[in-house]
Amino acid sequence: MKLKTNQSKILFLPKFSFHTMRKLLLFLAVFTSLMLTSCRDDFEFEPSTVQLRFNRDTVYLDTVFTNIGSSTYRLKVYNDSDKDISIPTIQLGKGANSNYRIMVDGMTGEDADNSGIGDGKIFRNVELLAKDSMFVFIEVTSDIADANPSDFLYTDAIEFRHANSVVQKVELVTLIQDAIFIYPERDNQNVYETISLGLDENGQPIEFIGSNLSENDPVNGDELHWTNQKPYVVYGYAMVPNGKNLVVDAGARVHFHANSGLIVSQNASLQINGTAPPSNDPSNLSNEVIFEGDRLENLYSDVPGQWGAVMVLSKLNTNSINHLTLKNATVGLLIQKRLPVGEDDSQQPRVTISNTQIYNCANVGILARDAVVNGHNVVINNCGQASLAATLGGSYTFDHSTFNNNWNSSRQVAVLVSNYLETSDTVYLSDLNAANFTNCIIYGSNQNMLRLDKYNAGTSGGPDATFAYQFTHTLIRLNNTNNNPLYLPTNTTNFTNCYQATNSQTFNPRLKSVTQNKLWPTEDLSSTMPAITSSFTQDILGKSRTTQTCIGAYQFIPNP
Repeated sequence: MKLKTNQSKILFLPKFSFHTMRKLLLFLAVFTSLMLTSCRDDFEFEPSTVQLRFNRDTVYLDTVFTNIGSSTYRLKVYNDSDKDISIPTIQLGKGANSNYRIMVDGMTGEDADNSGIGDGKIFRNVELLAKDSMFVFIEVTSDIADANPSDFLYTDAIEFRHANSVVQKVELVTLIQDAIFIYPERDNQNVYETISLGLDENGQPIEFIGSNLSENDPVNGDELHWTNQKPYVVYGYAMVPNGKNLVVDAGARVHFHANSGLIVSQNASLQINGTAPPSNDPSNLSNEVIFEGDRLENLYSDVPGQWGAVMVLSKLNTNSINHLTLKNATVGLLIQKRLPVGEDDSQQPRVTISNTQIYNCANVGILARDAVVNGHNVVINNCGQASLAATLGGSYTFDHSTFNNNWNSSRQVAVLVSNYLETSDTVYLSDLNAANFTNCIIYGSNQNMLRLDKYNAGTSGGPDATFAYQFTHTLIRLNNTNNNPLYLPTNTTNFTNCYQATNSQTFNPRLKSVTQNKLWPTEDLSSTMPAITSSFTQDILGKSRTTQTCIGAYQFIPNP
C-alpha cells in the first residue's frame, strides 16, 4: 500500500530595501516621462487614394466542415507611401450577409446587430501610418448550402475602398465539406446527456458526455453503419450499446472533436472493414478507414492529443479492426474490461487487429489492460509514453508488427509489458498468460525500447502472478539492461533468434522516415538474419511474402 502525501506550496516574495524601492520608483518616473514626451501628436491622416500592397492576393482557408468554424488566417496590408492615410471603408464583399469574419488591426468593425460587439463585416476610416503595415485576421463558418454546388467552394473578398472610388480586393476561398454529425443531446437545463461506465480503480464513477448510437436516429438514420459516403464528425463519446454491432466500411472517414471518442460496450462489437491500398502504394489511403481529429487544416495534421480514444470493452470474439489508420489521439485504442479490474477473466475484452497504423498519440498507441489481443501487420509510431502497453496481464500475440517510438523524451518505449496495475492505495495483479512477439521490430530513439515490468512481491510474502512472454525472430533496440534476467543477452530462453540492436548501427532497419510515419525498412536485413517463415503471406500493403519474408509489418522497400 502506498501513502500519498500532499505538500502545500509556499510562495516566497523577494525582500526590497527602501534604497532599492526608491531606485525603482525613480526609473519608472523617468520611463513614463520619456514615453509622454515622445508621443507624436502631429499625425495628419488623409483619405487614401494610393494603392495598398498585400502579402497575398488570395487567402485560401483550409477545408472546414459545414457550420464548424475555421482556424484564423492572416493577411498583411502594407502602406508603402510617404503619407499617413485613412482608408474610408474596408468590408467583406457580401457585407453583413457574408459567412466570413474579419478583424482589422485589432478592431471588430461596426455593430450592426447592436450586440455590443463588432460583426467583423464593415470597417470605416481605418488609419494606417506611412511606411507601416497592419494585420487582417480572417475566419469562416459556413453551411454547405451556401457553397457553390458544383465544387462546394464558398468565396468572398475583402474590399479596400479608397476615396477616389478605387477598390482593391483580396479574394477569400474555402472548401465546405458536408458531414454526418453525432453528438449528445441537451435537456432544457442545458445539461448534456452522459454515458456511465461504472467505477474506476479508485471507486470513482466513470462518466463521459456522449450518446448511444442508434440504427433509427431521426436525423442520421442508421448510426451503427458508418459508410464512405460522407465523413462523420463525433462530439463527445459515441457508444455502441450492448447487443449492437458497429460496422465501418472501407474508405470511411471519422473525425473526433476534442475530448471525444468511441466506446464499444461489454456485449457489443466493432467491425472495421478497411482494405489494402491499390497497387501496393503506401501513400494511397482511399481504402483505409481513417480515425482522426476534426481540424482539417494542415497545421493539425500531425498534432498529438486532439481527441480522446477508441475504448473497446467488449468481451465478444467478433471485434475486428482491419486497415484502420488512427492518429492524433490521446490514447489510440484502449482495450480493457469494465472496472473494477482483476476479477473475472471471462470478462476480458477481445479484439483482432490487422493491417492497422496508429500514429502520434499523446500517451499510448494501444493501451490494453487484462485483455486478449491478436495482431498482425500492426504499425505504431510516435507516442508519448509507449507505442504498445500490454498491462495488467492478459494474453497478447503480435506477428509481423512494427513498434517504433521517437517521441522527444528519454523515457518513452516502443513496447511495455506488465502484469499489474498500481493505484494510490492498491496493487491489482493479473496473470500475463502470453505476450508473444514473432517477426516484429521494436525500435526507437532510446537505448532500451522494450520494458518488461514484472510485479515483484519481494520478501513481503504477498501474491504473485504469471509472467509468460516470448520473443521470436524479433529485432529489439536494447542496451544497458544491467544483466536483468528478464532481458537479453542473459536470457536466451524467452528470446529465440532475436536481434539485439545495441546501438544505432547494429541491426538498424533504417526505416524510411519516422517523422513522416513511413515505417518500412530501407535496409535489407535478411542477409544478416536467419531465414524466417510466416503464416501471414502478405504485408500491410498487400505485398507478397512468398519469395522473401521480412520482419515487421512491411516488406523491405529499397530507397530509389
